This record gives sequence, C-alpha cells and structure tokens, in this order.
Amino acid sequence: MSGGQPLLVGGQAPWFEDFAVGDDFSDVPSVTLTDAHGAIHQALFGDRLRLPLDHGLARRVTGQPAALVNPSMVCNMAIGLSTIPSQRVLGNLFYRGLTLRQPVFVGDTLTTTTKVVGLRQNKAREGRPASGMVALEIHVTNQRHETVMLFWRCPMIPCRDPAANTGHNDDFSNMPESIAPAELLALVPDWQYADFRQGLRGPHFADLSVGSQYQIEARDTVTLAPELVRLTLNMAMTHTDASRSVYGQRLVYGGHTIAMAAAQLSRLLPTLVSPLGWFKCDHVAPVFEQDILETHVGIEGLLPASHRQGAGLALLHVQTYACRAEQTKVLDWHLAALLA
Repeated sequence: MSGGQPLLVGGQAPWFEDFAVGDDFSDVPSVTLTDAHGAIHQALFGDRLRLPLDHGLARRVTGQPAALVNPSMVCNMAIGLSTIPSQRVLGNLFYRGLTLRQPVFVGDTLTTTTKVVGLRQNKAREGRPASGMVALEIHVTNQRHETVMLFWRCPMIPCRDPAANTGHNDDFSNMPESIAPAELLALVPDWQYADFRQGLRGPHFADLSVGSQYQIEARDTVTLAPELVRLTLNMAMTHTDASRSVYGQRLVYGGHTIAMAAAQLSRLLPTLVSPLGWFKCDHVAPVFEQDILETHVGIEGLLPASHRQGAGLALLHVQTYACRAEQTKVLDWHLAALLA
C-alpha cells in the first residue's frame, strides 16, 4: 500500500489463457541499428564474418556505402522485439522457416510485428502447473517498408490457473519446417563474390562435400547473457531475474546460444558470407551463464547459385553442446548458409 492507495503492478504480461489466435503485438519501438550495436555484438561473440568487420570489403562486394550489420545481430534484435507476448516464457522451444530477405546496413531502421497464429495447451502432468505453446509469426521490415525477415517461433507460457483447461489444441502446421530451393536461391544477393573470395584460401563453396562432418575445436564460455537481452529489448523475465526461472537460475536467451554457434561456424568456414535461412532451429535443453559451448557441423546438401559467380548455399546441420559433467545437446539447427 502507498498513501492509502493500492499498489499497482505496471506492464503486466499475458498468461496463456489471455491469448487468442489473431492477437497482434505490434506496439513496439522501431530500432535504428548503429555501429554501437555491432560493436557490442562483436564483443559478446567474436564473430568472424568478413563483411560486417571489413567496411572497405563490404563496399566493394555489396556496392553500398554503409557497413553491413551482422545477420546474427539482426536476428537477435527481431526476436527481442517479438517478446511482448512471451514475457512470462518458461523457454522458447523452436524457430521455423526463417528467411533473411534483405541485407541490413548500419543506419537501417527495423520495425517488427508479431501475431499469434496458433495455440496448444500442453498435456496435463501430475505436479506440473498448466502451460501452453504459443505460435508466433514475426515480420520485420526496414524504413523502405521492405520485408527484411519473416519467421515463426514458439514460446511456452504458463497458465494463470495451474489447473486450467483451455481446450487449445492447434496443429501448428502453419509454421513451415522447409524452404524450397528456388526460394532460397532467390535470396542470394547480387554481389561481387569474386572480390569476396580474393585472397581467401577456403574452403570455398566449390570445395565442400555433402556428408562432411566437423567438430569445431575452439569452444566458447557464455558470459554477459543479460546484456544481450537488454540490448535487443528482450522482455522475457527468466533471462534477467533468476526468481522468474523454473531452473532457479537465469535462463540464457536462446538467441545468445544461436549467435555463439554462428560465431563458431564462422571460424570453421572463413568463406561464409551469411546465413540466409533457418529451416528449423530447436532449443533442446537450457543454457546457463558460464556454460562452455561446443559446436558440430554436418553438410547435408549443396545448392550452387550459378547466377552468382560461383557462390552457393550449403545446407548445414549444426548441433551445439554444453560441456558439463555430461555433455548435453542444447541446440539443433538446420540452416542454409551462403558461401563464396
């Protein structure tokens, strides 16, 4: 109580019972990406993608005067801006059908809209409070109203009533797990890939073989996880407040794990230009601060972009493990990566 008046709780977040298909959560700030965003992202992950790091090379390859923003930074910002409906999240389960449709340059302004496209309550289990899965469609545009990114994700949200029975049982088939090869190849930018390859020893796209498997030796320790959450305006309480986590400690934001795996991938493949699509990306176990992450990569397919000077798409299966007393797989990610 304060001054005889009841204390009000501001910014209350929705419970699972509060959602309906069609709900629109678009009242979020637009964000102009700056050099500062890139610098903080680089300090967190040490990503070796060349175009965001080398502005002169980026100008020669892309033909644009502005520096390229690391795609992992773009993805993390888009995910963070989609978290109004998932503030109470117990864990984000997966992403589906993500496509990077326009490159993002420093100075671009991103606007994110988030809509509920499906609801499914989890099966009741003795001793476990009721919860459900919320299918979200996220659409990101730039200041020219061009689609930069489109994807789906699925957070698990608790019910207000621990014994709730909402009856929600959507099949989630509207979240695609595949992206057609023609659609992927259409995403390959019309850039100067010969300039990108100059002086690089490889492996280049032409050197890759389907079936190759790699274990990336250099591992990374997860640090500064809440800082990325704040940078990307992520509102999920479990990432900054241990008392709101079902694990008794802060849950590391899933985008942090993905960005770390992407940074490790950039060490394995120095001719990596950019990820262009995520078929599916599953968080299969939680990640915590100070976890040491190790990534394994398999090449599942190759799509030559014959119209783009020898560049092509490698279809990769990325599996990331937390190296604890027992090694635990935490990320299972299928993606299409552009290499030159």
